[in-house]
Order: sequence, then structure tokens, then C-alpha cells
Amino acid sequence: MPAATAALFCMYINLLVYSSVAIFKMPENVSVPAVIAFGDSILDQGNNNYIFTTIKANFPPYGVNFLGGKATGRFSNAKTPTDIIAERVQVKEYVPAYMEPFIEDEDMITGVSFASGATGFDPLTSTINMAIPMVDQLQMFTNYIRRLQVLVGRSETDRILKNSLFLVASGSDDFVLNYFSYPMRKLEYDIPSFVDYLIPKASSFIQELQRLGPRRVVVLSLPPIGCMPTSITFGGSTKNRSCSTIYNRAAKLFNKKLAAELNSLRSNDPPVNVVFADIYNPLLDIVKNPRSYGFEIVDRGCCGTGEVEVSYMCNEFASVCSNVSEYLFWDSFHPTEKGYRIIVENVLERYANDVLSLG
Repeated sequence: MPAATAALFCMYINLLVYSSVAIFKMPENVSVPAVIAFGDSILDQGNNNYIFTTIKANFPPYGVNFLGGKATGRFSNAKTPTDIIAERVQVKEYVPAYMEPFIEDEDMITGVSFASGATGFDPLTSTINMAIPMVDQLQMFTNYIRRLQVLVGRSETDRILKNSLFLVASGSDDFVLNYFSYPMRKLEYDIPSFVDYLIPKASSFIQELQRLGPRRVVVLSLPPIGCMPTSITFGGSTKNRSCSTIYNRAAKLFNKKLAAELNSLRSNDPPVNVVFADIYNPLLDIVKNPRSYGFEIVDRGCCGTGEVEVSYMCNEFASVCSNVSEYLFWDSFHPTEKGYRIIVENVLERYANDVLSLG
């Protein structure tokens, strides 16, 4: 058995042994031609490599367990949810960043990611962090559609857009790297009013995306952002490394209001085809019951001290934990591939049938 296949097999065995998450099986009579992603670092496949920003991950030890230790700009030790979902719905093993300069035509046809680490629905978030704004990601998508039409024709492009799986994950950085880190928005809004400011922007993004042709859209909820190691360090209890209550309260309010907004859009005539996928509760359950999922450490990342290191602070001079499989988080922001896999399996098992029935 090849080493890569053996490693993947062991990972699935680990999932079966240590968690109650069912392993998703792709329906035999359904096909997904492409996986396309928008949002922040959770789904960024390396777009930030090609823009002027300090939020990057294209250097060691990022990617230490990816393709022989290759740092590609993915904010993890290996695969991201974009890759894992594409793999699980039988599209391909790796989804490239749209801005990669030498993408093969076949890779373009089967899906890319427009996501940019440290962006958000609030335009100020991308400005602060020099990330690609969500509206610019939509513009990049329109350019992608034109390129697709050249490659496969208009009719096939329409079929791809209708049947592909579209992922959207954004909003975490609006709180962690904007509202709770800088004074500007706090001077204008309290948390409920800031949420009310964000929801129409998220709604507008989804409606505009739908207008461009996609019919299978999955919007991921915010995770329990207060349980990110960096949030614990700066907003939680450093004594016992417990999650930040105020950060999590903000995420829960955002999720509640976004779920209601997307439910309203689904009731439109014509309806907006979108499924809201909860990752808040599955990730929180891992934090609360780590050993049930095969983890030992959930309050800090594997890189460095694990309490603050992310992007350039998680570099080749930072120490790396001896057993990454024991850690939920890779750096102080982002889960390990093992953590991502458990979350992805949960999402696919709970929502895939709803998503794949859209069209």
C-alpha cells in the first residue's frame, strides 16, 4: 500500500475508532462536476500567496504533512476543508487557488478556490488585513465563468454551474481580526448591531452568487471563535485556557441571524438555493469532549507555543509538536487536517442530501 494511501486509511480508521461521526458515502446516482470555494482562510488554497498581505502560509512548517512537506498557502498542516470536500464528493484530491499562475484546464473545469485568508463580509476586515474582499471574489468568479465558457462552451458551463458544489465560509475574521482587535467598529456598533450590519452583506453576497448561476450553495456557520487558541489567549481565561464567552456569544448571534436570513431567501420566489451548515456545535463538541474524537490538546495549536502563532509567527524557526494527531488546532487559528476531516464528515453526513437535491 503506498504511503499516502496508508496514511489516509489510518486517518479514516482513527475517525471510526475515536468518534461517532458517520463516514459520508456519495450517492451513486449523483455527480458533482466541480467544487468552488469563497471566503476566508478556512477555504483559502493559496490565493494570498499572490497578493500584498502579511497573512500568508506558503512557508514551513505549514504543509508539513502535505505532499511531502510542501507549503502551498493552505493554513493547515495538510489539506483544508476545500480539498477534503472535493475528495469526498469524488471530484479531485486537491483544489487549486484561482490565482495560481499555471492551472491546468482540467483543474479549472473541476473547481478552484477564490477564498482569501483574513477577509470578511465587512469591507473593513479585508482592508485591515490586506485580503481579497468578498465582492472582489465574486468579480474573480465572473472572470472564471468567462474562461470556462471558452474552455467548454456556454451550455456545458451552465451545467457545471448548476450541478457543482459551492462553499462559502466567511465572517469569523470580521470579529476576531476586526471587531475584537481594532477600535473602529466598536466605536460604531455593539455586538448585536454589528451582527445586524454584517447580515445584509452576507445575504447580498449569496444572492449575487446565485444570480451568476450556482444552484448548490453551502454556507458554513461561524465556528466557536472563542475557542480558537488565539481567542483564548486574548479574550478567554489564560489561567485554565477556557474559551472566550463573549467571542462565542457573538458567533452564536451571527449564526442565528444568518440562518434566519438564508431561510427567508429559500422562501423567495424564485427561491435562493442555499443550505446553512452548522459547524459551531460539532467543533464545540470536539473542544468539550476531545478524547471522544482522538484528541488530547484542544486549547493550543501544534505550532510554537500554540497560543499566538499564526501566519508569519508560525515559521521555520517555531517548534512543532511531536504528534500532530493529538491536536485539534495546527496554529492558533486553524484546525489540523484531522480536525477538519471530522468537521467535514459531520457536515456531509448532515447536509449533503439537502445540498445535492438542490438545482
